[in-house]
Amino acid sequence: MIESYLLKNISGYIDGQWVEADSGKTVEVYNPANGKTLANIPFMAADETKRAIAAGQSLLDSDGVPDLETRREWLEDIRDALIDEKEEIGRILCLEHGKPWKEAQGEVEYAASFFDYFAKIIDEMKPETLPEKAKDCSWTVHKRAIGVAGLITPWNFPIGMIAKKVAPALAAGCPVVIKPATETPLTMIAMFQIMHDRVDLPKGMINLVMGSSKDIGGELMSSPDVPMISFTGSTGVGQLLVEQSKDWVKKLGLELGGNAPFIVLDDADLDSAADNLIANKFRGAGQTCVCANRIYVQKSIYEAFTDKIVEKVKALRVGDGMDEDVDVGPLINKAGFDKVHDHVKDALSKGAKLVAGKHPDELDSNKNLFYTPTVITDVTQDMKCCTDETFGPLLPIISFDTDEEAVKLGNHTEFGLAAYVFGKDEKRAHKLIAKLHFGHCGYNTGTGPAAHAPFGGMLQSGVGREGGVDGLMEYVELQTVPDGS
Repeated sequence: MIESYLLKNISGYIDGQWVEADSGKTVEVYNPANGKTLANIPFMAADETKRAIAAGQSLLDSDGVPDLETRREWLEDIRDALIDEKEEIGRILCLEHGKPWKEAQGEVEYAASFFDYFAKIIDEMKPETLPEKAKDCSWTVHKRAIGVAGLITPWNFPIGMIAKKVAPALAAGCPVVIKPATETPLTMIAMFQIMHDRVDLPKGMINLVMGSSKDIGGELMSSPDVPMISFTGSTGVGQLLVEQSKDWVKKLGLELGGNAPFIVLDDADLDSAADNLIANKFRGAGQTCVCANRIYVQKSIYEAFTDKIVEKVKALRVGDGMDEDVDVGPLINKAGFDKVHDHVKDALSKGAKLVAGKHPDELDSNKNLFYTPTVITDVTQDMKCCTDETFGPLLPIISFDTDEEAVKLGNHTEFGLAAYVFGKDEKRAHKLIAKLHFGHCGYNTGTGPAAHAPFGGMLQSGVGREGGVDGLMEYVELQTVPDGS
């Protein structure tokens, strides 16, 4: 069982108090590196969620949330606490997720950057008096907190994903009800312990419920007191939330599935492209929505680029994330492992060649969850690794002839979250980028989102944006006040 001074209370958190599930039910949290139980967390449902919503609404119904400067101090205090505790939070994150400890600490720093950014731009919440007069009135636009916000996060970034949501919500003045994934709730609990101990938040401002996705999500969607839902996860669940939102016409922020193309043009710096691809693809063992899923390489450089990638992939060290110098940890669970396994077997059965990694017959999720980083060539568009998001350490490399073909292949998906283009001719590359239907498109970089920039998807990858001023406005309702006095 895990021990940490940040896990004194392995519980939910409602109205300023640590609470257990009403039913007394618990669910185990495992370390994917060794299968050992880390903790038993409360398995909550609708009643606890109702109380959490009521706590947030009660705060709004009283004197409301404090002023901008107080909220700025909250954000700065949380930022500082996360940085102070990044090693211990990173250790907890590593143990429940599997990603290397150093990488996990980087995620904590990433989370802190959102609190830092929204503290700096919180003045965007100030009312704005329009310079024009009309109808004998002056006109002022007020930015009001939308209300209690329901925040639902996945397991792959246990602290990064919640920071992208809770930081702008607090900046806007919205009480929050947070539901973390049951695979990785301990990092969230540690963050709540920090906020409980070190930040002067009013009761009801932050609430944590964990357990039944159906019951907790259902209550958040059916309550008229939760006008805003921010969800990161699968497109299928996102579509369900859209359906469930219609009765109350809720505002939805949805970051959904991806199927990122990584396009390498014939004039690219191959060493830089290869380094960026490795860093992009194998972060979190490939379990990220923005990591490259389909690698398109122009035919004249296909062999040279593939050789560079194979050399780098074979050098990656796979193991327990707490071990020194480990590059790639385990996959989160058996289902995740088996999906990667299935994609590799499908590709090989259809003519792909295995050029790095172990043959599928050598890997078994019943033994462990470590999937050897794998590269396959001679990949075609009908293979599962191209049509579906693999979410694991598999690199399928596909050749193309022309820029027009690269655009067509890259856009051959219903998803539109992230894409990447590498090439030295800036005009040529940006012409290609403009035709790609992805909300985030890196040019000569494999980097993902940053706090100061809006991030989100097109098509079936979602609606709304996180990060930047746009991310703050997701939690705001504009109220226009004409003044005739």
